Amino acid sequence: MRLTKYGHSCVRVEHDGGVLVIDPGTFSETAEALDGVDAVLITHQHPDHVDVAALTRQLDRRPFTLYGPASLATTVDGLPDVLTPVEPGQSFTAAGVPVRAYGGRHAVIHPDIPVVDNLGYLVGEVVYHPGDALVAPDDVAVDTLFLPIHAPWVKFSESLDFLRAVAPRRAYALHDGLLNANGLTVLEANFRRLSTVDYQRLTPGTRIDV
Repeated sequence: MRLTKYGHSCVRVEHDGGVLVIDPGTFSETAEALDGVDAVLITHQHPDHVDVAALTRQLDRRPFTLYGPASLATTVDGLPDVLTPVEPGQSFTAAGVPVRAYGGRHAVIHPDIPVVDNLGYLVGEVVYHPGDALVAPDDVAVDTLFLPIHAPWVKFSESLDFLRAVAPRRAYALHDGLLNANGLTVLEANFRRLSTVDYQRLTPGTRIDV
């Protein structure tokens, strides 16, 4: 599989001619990420993970299948007809790639903010994208983890403990769209210093093979 990391939480997966995109949100380069897409996985309904306008424009150009929590239907105006609801523990195939869903709920931001549904996706039995929750798969050894490093719902110690719990071969920064250069420098130094995992932050648009 070839992966392309776009801004914030968006990842494009290309495999055997199929194109799968995870979380093309409003902080991401959605037009580039969605070009030629066959299927889209959405972890949850927050706009930094699902740009409804971008998805609608792409759907006008080329049909694709949209996967995500059933509750997503209430927030993707005009797109419910293409939404295939997914539940935690479910396995399915998207754009020719096997996918398994984990978790079920978004991490708590604050008791006064409602908790929404959230799914993590294991793609091709190799790559894990957790969305906005720190749910570690307990039935598979993850090779490549996309690690949320900054958010209103997570602090550094929780991200580090999640990285250690998943114990992947390598990890790439995820959910970094709210950080400036100073924050990135501090976090990257600490992840490298306190973990034995091969950790990197990819510049948006970087491609890797897994």
